[in-house]
Amino acid sequence: MPLRVACQMDPIERIDIRGDSTFAILLEAERRGHEIFYYTPPNLALEGERLLARGHTLNVIDKEGAHYRLGEARREDLASWDVVLLRQDPPFDMAYITTTHLLERIHPKTLVVNDPAHVRNAPEKIFVLDFLDLMPATLITRALDDVLAFRRAYKDIILKPLYGNGGASVFRIRPEDTNLASLVELFQTVFREPFMVQEYRPEVRAGDKRIILVDGKFAGAINRVPAKGETRSNLHVGGTAAKTELTERELEICARLGPELKRRGLIFTGIDVIGGYLTEINVTSPTGIRQVKAFGGADIAALIWDVIERKAARPGTRRGKQK
Repeated sequence: MPLRVACQMDPIERIDIRGDSTFAILLEAERRGHEIFYYTPPNLALEGERLLARGHTLNVIDKEGAHYRLGEARREDLASWDVVLLRQDPPFDMAYITTTHLLERIHPKTLVVNDPAHVRNAPEKIFVLDFLDLMPATLITRALDDVLAFRRAYKDIILKPLYGNGGASVFRIRPEDTNLASLVELFQTVFREPFMVQEYRPEVRAGDKRIILVDGKFAGAINRVPAKGETRSNLHVGGTAAKTELTERELEICARLGPELKRRGLIFTGIDVIGGYLTEINVTSPTGIRQVKAFGGADIAALIWDVIERKAARPGTRRGKQK
């Protein structure tokens, strides 16, 4: 039975459909006959007990430059919808966190994907700390003395914001680099929260794997290889996607994480692995669906909808109650 699906996302006119996972999910929703209502986070409001969104009926077409059609603007009570896709990109700031609090008021009767409370409680660089034995050496701090001691121990290090995304403000500091103190001062000025320091893993030159799990199970992976002269492997800063297979170590990481992801209602998750070390767990707006399929991998959008349709029909949900 077709579902009524609302999608909270960034402005659809700005997305690059060639690599956008939200777009792939919407294409599959339309293929299955689901009704789609689209809105952006600033158009979400709580009026008394009603969670309202101003948006449009959406149709999507897999055609660059003409990839969507919008109906007339209207306001909808999201509690009357079967599913809400929580898909805007970070930054994971107070605006983002506020939307999770609001969406939590209708979940799980209206199924929110991913579960908004667990999205709020599992930021990429915090949730991963539950699995320290799988990670490279890691430090969370605001203190220069801590960072200096960490570099003395591990020589080659990475500094990055705790709530950053897309490779923004990620720095590699080598043992001989004299800018470390200035860089820490900059981080202390720009960011109110602590920042993350990690041991640099030279295996990143061979690639940073994005591994996708659906409802806690491995679904597909791509390797992201940094451009020459670049530390970061993110595709939008010049990294190159490549076909890949998982090692035994990477399968072990998936097996460790899977049950916890499933327990938290994190249906669509992307994890990052460098040289057998887990570096991030992405639950806000994971990417990689279209690249996996392009390299002959699974149709992950279809796998995601298989899970959503099953969960949306369970007792306690709006659709389950109608049965």
